Amino acid sequence: MFSRRRFGLLLSVTVVLSNAASAQQALPTISIGARPSARPAARVTTPAHPRQPPPSSPLIATAPAASELAGPTPPPITASSEKFFTGKEVNSIPFARPGEALEIVPGLVVTQHSGDGKANQYFLRGFNLDHGSDLALYLDGMPLNMRTHGHAQGYADSNFLIPELLGYVLARKGPYDAQDGDFASAGSVYLQYKDKIEKGFYQITGGNFGYGRALAVAPYKDFAGGSAYGAVESQYYNGPWERGDNLRKINSVFRWSRGAQEDGASVTFMGYANKWYATNQIPQRAVVGGLIPLWGTLNPTDGGDTTRFSFSARWSQTEGNHASRVEAYLVRSTLDIYNDFTYFLANPNLGDQFRQFDRRWIAGVDAQHKIKWDSFGLPIETRIGLQGRYDDIRLGLQNSFRRTPYETVRNDAVGEGSISFWTDTSVRWTPWLKTIAGGRFDYYNANVTSLQSLWGAPVVAASTGAPAFLWTGPWNSGSKDAALFSPKASIILGPWAKTELFANYGEGFHSTDARGAAQRFDTSALSDQDTFLRVAPIPLLVKSRGAEIGARTKFIEGLDSSISFFWLNLDSENQFEGDSGTTTYGRPSRRYGVEIANHYRPLSWINFDGDVALAHARYRGFDTAQALAYADLLTPEAVPYGTFLGNAPGNFLQNAVAVTAMGGLELGEATGWFGAIKYRYIGSRPLTEDGFLKSPATGTVNARLGYRWSDGWRLQLDAFNIFNSRSDQITYGYGSLLPSDPLYGQCRAGVAPGAVCAIGVMDRHFKPVEPPAVRVTFSGPLNFDTSVTKLPDVAEPFRAFSN
Repeated sequence: MFSRRRFGLLLSVTVVLSNAASAQQALPTISIGARPSARPAARVTTPAHPRQPPPSSPLIATAPAASELAGPTPPPITASSEKFFTGKEVNSIPFARPGEALEIVPGLVVTQHSGDGKANQYFLRGFNLDHGSDLALYLDGMPLNMRTHGHAQGYADSNFLIPELLGYVLARKGPYDAQDGDFASAGSVYLQYKDKIEKGFYQITGGNFGYGRALAVAPYKDFAGGSAYGAVESQYYNGPWERGDNLRKINSVFRWSRGAQEDGASVTFMGYANKWYATNQIPQRAVVGGLIPLWGTLNPTDGGDTTRFSFSARWSQTEGNHASRVEAYLVRSTLDIYNDFTYFLANPNLGDQFRQFDRRWIAGVDAQHKIKWDSFGLPIETRIGLQGRYDDIRLGLQNSFRRTPYETVRNDAVGEGSISFWTDTSVRWTPWLKTIAGGRFDYYNANVTSLQSLWGAPVVAASTGAPAFLWTGPWNSGSKDAALFSPKASIILGPWAKTELFANYGEGFHSTDARGAAQRFDTSALSDQDTFLRVAPIPLLVKSRGAEIGARTKFIEGLDSSISFFWLNLDSENQFEGDSGTTTYGRPSRRYGVEIANHYRPLSWINFDGDVALAHARYRGFDTAQALAYADLLTPEAVPYGTFLGNAPGNFLQNAVAVTAMGGLELGEATGWFGAIKYRYIGSRPLTEDGFLKSPATGTVNARLGYRWSDGWRLQLDAFNIFNSRSDQITYGYGSLLPSDPLYGQCRAGVAPGAVCAIGVMDRHFKPVEPPAVRVTFSGPLNFDTSVTKLPDVAEPFRAFSN
């Protein structure tokens, strides 16, 4: 058994070896690509197009210079769906929340079903990714996805992101790159902050529904042998909700760096805290029946608070045909969150609110080395990498009433560690043929120790009606380990007529909640014999397999287009159910579809983006458990209640979006008037596996208008949902129970069948799109070297019209 102490020792040895590497004789120099891929970009001097990928072949014009990006040039493109964006491009289109900045990735939808302090919901390639279960997110080399998290497996909170600091974003779809591991089946997104800030600035934003945000960024040149900058952000927001969010956020970043991304070092500290109330999704029948308004809530005490503090460091060195890079990080995060999704279904007296908490330390290292060499005259490049991570976690689930816990369903200490080795080799066989082959080996170990006490355990009714303590904790402790090998391969053909063709295959995985892997007994119910109900533990790692073929072209001058056909199989759709403390090990699934992405710059002052993604997502196999539950709802006693509607077995993947589309238009030069508009469409999707309940389609339009002065001042007006869409931010289909439901009284009186009362009233539960809102931003230079800063010429924008 791979113990927690043994894993910590291995991680320590890894860090020591990495430090030893930095003390060795300098390695030969070579130009390295961006952090997520160490393949070198070709050396081209003139940036031809700000969104074009790097020149893996003569087809592609160069990306912006490193000085423009405050970071390295992007790596060569290895798949048609791979995209690279500068921080300037990310910030050129209006978005309401930091997480929505990720929507620059074609086909990715970011939304929210709770308060703005909770991790976003992500949709990509037919996935309802919940809070990040199969989309790997990284910031400055630190993984954002949380293993065995108190709220959701893979929980990835990006609310602490400061978009103005972004140097670049690299997005990869599918599990095709050897560097991508856990949670990367749908894709991975690497976010990189700038190493240097040339000029300090501040900005103040105010808008509807009590929105206020202040940001200050100050550079420190010639600081401790390098350069540094600090950023501080604060935000307040109430929203249109009857119970205001009262969101209070404070955020900070301090970075010191020397040299460049490919040959230098950096140290970064980040600190973040957020506290909020939340209007969660509400049942449609409550709004239609007049019980609550559209902006209302059924539990005004829902909400939470979270903190995140991190310290990270990077060292890189390049020389000749060798290049090395080592990144290490230490993260401390906390979360307390209160939710109530089913209202009075489980507890008709106190309601169904529950508290989830998570406290963790994360330590990790990511080291890689690259060498270029020749064999029989063929240019070859080999990468090898080592990744290690350890999570020390304290987490749990409690039933609560108005934020006062009264029962503890789970209370666990978890130590989860992993060690991964990966490598790949690319060979340029001819000027028009390149291949990449590689793979990765991952080993995981998790130890679960229950801290649940007898007196804190839930009290349930035995068959005799007598109360019984459901104290399963001591028997749900244990350990689990697992290992996987994941092969990867890519073929790149071209260019012909400024067009390249790509074919990719890869196997990946996602980890599951360690509590489900170690669990032996149900935490929510007794058996018919009044004994603990035995459940089967689930695998700790779940395999995925995907493939993609596609093309990228610049045949038309100024137009960069790509098309990708993808296919992905998962061995299991599984998700930790936070309201019951158990993990559902779901059926296998299959997804396939097509993505089309276009970026067009006909002139220097106009940019257009148009993306559409189509996906077909289904379970594989037959849901026997759901069929048995459905049979209980078809008895003569249960049929009149209609609960069987929406509960038939089927193969629809719940909330799998079939159609997404994005359109963006940006106008303006570096100074003067500028504007932008963004349209986002999310198609209707099934909410239950039989497809009985469906969500509406959602389309929203955001717009921006502003003016930039040459001396650093900026005035900007952003407008959101300008056509007042009355659709949903997000929608779910499940059963709940309200005191106003006739079924509520019948269940309390014991008249309705137990199978019906266990489900409640099937309904569409939704969070509406927020109404139109306007935000005004004023930004100016921040310079501590002068006591007085010259104000902008307010008449200048109007003289532009007279000219």
